Amino acid sequence: MTENNSFRFADESGEPAPDHEISQGQIDAVNAQMRDIADVPAVEIITTAAVHLMSAAAVKCGLAAEENAAELKDLDEARKLITALAGFVTAAAPEIGSQHAGPLRDGLRTLQLAFREASFEPDAPGQGPGEKFTGPVF
Repeated sequence: MTENNSFRFADESGEPAPDHEISQGQIDAVNAQMRDIADVPAVEIITTAAVHLMSAAAVKCGLAAEENAAELKDLDEARKLITALAGFVTAAAPEIGSQHAGPLRDGLRTLQLAFREASFEPDAPGQGPGEKFTGPVF
């Protein structure tokens, strides 16, 4: 940060670039990204975000495919991710329809069950991650 609390980007040499200088290439790249995202249907963006949450929660539940899956396990983090996913899927379901929401709900339920199995002391029914949005998972 500079003294006036603004950020400066470095140029190719690593030297700070003046605040006002942005190359045409940088502008073109940002414009291309904006056009790309504008072409993507909302249902794809929603399902992609849900899949990212699911993947992160699975890793935090110890379900990673790597040999160090147990080392990556963090149930506190998994709880947060699963709860966020449950709220997200519950809110998005009416907008994306059952064809897209069904598989997301199935994945969420699988994660909730995996969390319960991974817990040393499982939560009471209805108290697990995301169950305030989905109801109890057995």
